[in-house]
Amino acid sequence: MKKAVVLLSGGLDSTTCLALAKKQGFVCYALSFSYGQKHSAELRAAQNIAHHFGVMRHEIFNLDIGHLGGSALTDPQIAIPEEIEENIIPVTYVPARNTIFLSIALGWAEILEAYNIFIGISAVDYSNYPDCRPDYLDAFQTMATLATKTGVEAKPVHIEAPLMHLSKAETLNLGLSLGVDYSLTVSCYKANDEGLACGHCASCNIRKRGFVEAAVADPTRYIT
Repeated sequence: MKKAVVLLSGGLDSTTCLALAKKQGFVCYALSFSYGQKHSAELRAAQNIAHHFGVMRHEIFNLDIGHLGGSALTDPQIAIPEEIEENIIPVTYVPARNTIFLSIALGWAEILEAYNIFIGISAVDYSNYPDCRPDYLDAFQTMATLATKTGVEAKPVHIEAPLMHLSKAETLNLGLSLGVDYSLTVSCYKANDEGLACGHCASCNIRKRGFVEAAVADPTRYIT
């Protein structure tokens, strides 16, 4: 029985990764984070998605890095932008978030004897985040192999980023081929308590363009 830890935010990309891991025959353990984000709609979505896919276990890890500030996703004093400027790291970047999340996932994977971690990062639609680049992932993989008992014993945990070189449209087409119901997902930075998307933030705009480019109907529930 091969196991995998899947980082599950409740969004489009992480849900696609979960569907792919299931398709590849992994027994999946989903890991979500309550890190001080401005809304909890994505965590409720993650719970629904984990149940929908029948994961073996779903953990919501409380790690309030948000009170440190530094990101529009956690700091009420920083406005969430509608567009991302090219070649500029946006204010929606949460300092070191993927490194923190992957480190905790790595520890859980060792405990579970799971040798794969899935994360839904993309270097194509990554919004200039430094921790969504291939060289970042390569560096983390090296560290993970050096820093763990499993790595030292030549049974390293592999970090899987199957969406790394896919556009949002390509990710959608992949997920649809796996039977993903994207109406379950929440990607909006400003979703309300019912999980309705604002339709105007940077994340909503990237998501909407993806559906247009994939030429498929957008099932997202937007605030009217």
